[in-house]
Amino acid sequence: MFAATPVTTVLFDLDDTLFDHAATARAALAATAAGRPTLHGVPVDELYQRYSDLLEEMHPRVMRGELSYLVARQLRFQQLLAPYEPEPAVAEVTLLAEQHYGHYQRLRQPVAGALALLQRLKPAVRIGIVTNNRTDEQREKLRFLGMSSLVDALVTSEDVGVLKPDPAIYQVALERLRATPAETVMVGDNWSADVLGALAVGIRPVWLNRTGAARPLAHVAELTSLEPVAEVYQQIMRPDRVGAAALFEAA
Repeated sequence: MFAATPVTTVLFDLDDTLFDHAATARAALAATAAGRPTLHGVPVDELYQRYSDLLEEMHPRVMRGELSYLVARQLRFQQLLAPYEPEPAVAEVTLLAEQHYGHYQRLRQPVAGALALLQRLKPAVRIGIVTNNRTDEQREKLRFLGMSSLVDALVTSEDVGVLKPDPAIYQVALERLRATPAETVMVGDNWSADVLGALAVGIRPVWLNRTGAARPLAHVAELTSLEPVAEVYQQIMRPDRVGAAALFEAA
C-alpha cells in the first residue's frame, strides 16, 4: 500500500501528456497539404489518421533499431502519399517529409496547463519524463517548451533499450530519481504504456484522458485536462486508499 507514503516523485509521459503531439501533427499536416496540390481537399482528419497509423506501426521498429528514424520518415510519407499519388517520386517524398518536419517544429505546442503544472510541482517533488522516443528529440522538445529546468531525469526508450510498458524503463527512472514505487506517481495518456506499465511496477498511475475514452479500471485516477492546475496538483499529490498492486490485480 502507498496510502501512508507521501508522494516525492512524479513521472510524466511526454508526447500527448505534456507536449501536444496530436494538435501539432494536425496543424503540420494541414500546412503540408496546403502546399501540395494532390492533397488539396483531403480532410485533415483523414491525413492525421493515416499518419498516426503509420507512425504507430513504424515507431517501435525505430526504437528497436530496425529502421533509422530518417528511413522511417521517408517510408511513412511515401505511404501517406500513396492513395493520392500512386507512384510518388523519391525526391517528392523527401521534399514532403522535410516540409512537414519543418511545419511540425514550428507549430509545436504544449498541452494546456502542462508548464504551469510542472512549475507547481517542482518545489515539492522530483520530476521525471519516461518516454518511448529518441533522446535528442525529446530533450530538444523539452527545451523548446521551456520545461528542461523543471525535469530532474529524462528516461527514453532509446536510452534504456525497451519500450513502455516494459518494467525496465520504469525501474531505470526510479533508480535515477532515487525513488521507490510507493512514493511515485505516473501521469500519462496511454493506457497500456503509462497506466498498466506503472501498475506493473507498483507505481500509482494517473490517466490523462483528453479524448473521452472509456476507463477500463474505475479505481485508476483520471484527468480530462491538466487544468485547472490547482485541482490537478491535488489529484496527483493526494494519498490513495487503494494500492497499486491491488489495482493491477483488478486489471
